[in-house]
Amino acid sequence: MKIPAEMPRLKGYRFPREIIAYAVWADHRFALSAADVEDLLAERGVAVSRETVRKWVNRFGRHFAGYIKRDRPAAAEKWHLDEVAVRYCQIVWGSP
Repeated sequence: MKIPAEMPRLKGYRFPREIIAYAVWADHRFALSAADVEDLLAERGVAVSRETVRKWVNRFGRHFAGYIKRDRPAAAEKWHLDEVAVRYCQIVWGSP
């Protein structure tokens, strides 16, 4: 996980930037619920409520979602399919 260089201001938050970034990243990257993220953080020794996770996701989620989408590889113009057989009007194209 890469923490974005430009992150919104975190002054006044109890937890360090890395914990907030991990919680929001896990929520968006793996489509987890706030309870699942709460459990992940609890396994790492961080006691945080799911309401706090939800607030972090609402506040910083759009910022992280932009970074996650930006880091994904772009779709290519050429698609490669393996072992495809297409049947049309009793004619089979490709490998049967």
